[in-house]
Amino acid sequence: MSDYLVERLLRAAIWLTALAASAALWWPAHAQASSRIKEVASVQGVRSNALVGYGLVVGLDGTGDQSQGAPFTAQSLAAMLQQMGVAVPPGVQLQAKNVAAVMVTAALPPFAQPGQAIDVNVSSMGNAKSLRGGMLIATPLKGADGQIYAMAQGSLVVGGAGASAAGSKVTINHLSAGRVPGGATVERSVPTPLAQGEFIQLDVTSADFATAREVARAINASKGEGTAFALDGRVVRVRAPQDMNARVAFLADVENLSLDLARPAARIVLNARTGSVVMNDAVTLAPCAVAHGSLSVTISATPVISQPNALAQGQTVQASKADIAITQQGGALVQMPAGAKLADVVKALNALGATPQDLLAILQAMKSAGALQAEIEVI
Repeated sequence: MSDYLVERLLRAAIWLTALAASAALWWPAHAQASSRIKEVASVQGVRSNALVGYGLVVGLDGTGDQSQGAPFTAQSLAAMLQQMGVAVPPGVQLQAKNVAAVMVTAALPPFAQPGQAIDVNVSSMGNAKSLRGGMLIATPLKGADGQIYAMAQGSLVVGGAGASAAGSKVTINHLSAGRVPGGATVERSVPTPLAQGEFIQLDVTSADFATAREVARAINASKGEGTAFALDGRVVRVRAPQDMNARVAFLADVENLSLDLARPAARIVLNARTGSVVMNDAVTLAPCAVAHGSLSVTISATPVISQPNALAQGQTVQASKADIAITQQGGALVQMPAGAKLADVVKALNALGATPQDLLAILQAMKSAGALQAEIEVI
């Protein structure tokens, strides 16, 4: 090997060593996920309020409520006409297939002021086939105290379509519910206790002592020691300025403070209706052995005709014969190694070959045996 080539190799090695040393300075060995206070806590009293109302949707193309299954629609229509000065003769049964009775719901956001527009959701109460193309007439929206906080009116937006002919029907999405963007006008505001008292309260989204301590630590590091106190795993009390302008600026700064949260608690969420299984990265598995087998029951019914003789005075009777078969597949005992990472746990569970529905029972059994270090929540 020539001296020139050796010199070039030495220079390349020195350059790579220097590059690796410099990368170690600016590239972190373990990047810890950080979040802001506004993502893990909320200010007490700053929340939305549910509104609800009963109204009518008009202008439907014959797809409204039928009087046989929704008599309250005709009563509501008669009451509305009477309020407008139109007298309905007694005993007249209104047959308005272009009208549907609906429930109107909305969420009044915090700090909403009179004149502000909010979105509303409209859902059919009767047997209307479709609300597509309908118009929601003026509907008062009330809060939990019975007071009117908004008035809703506007054209519905229904994200679906349908057609029927000769007994056949095709429907895309849901036609008995819709939305009116900006369809309600706020008529009354809800006072918030933001400006009351010396302290404000931050409520941690999930009760966790480590998160509450970290929130208080971050606030004290930014605003001075003694500004925030963690009362428990859910509540953090913060001393805020008395001036409202300064308090708003103070909260804006506090909400954007960064947090270095610890590893979350191990949790597995099971949905018994859909069979969904979701687990976080903190789930670990101890060595265990699992035997899994499936049991299937098959029932087949065969129609049987019993016909009497020609001279017998009897009737032909149709019956059915049911055959029941039970099949059980044997499950071998599978040894599952310990898994300290989520990928290891998923690989071990996949080795069982179980369906998501079977995993509901397997995970609960592993938890009872002490092999699964996680909290199981069934929704």
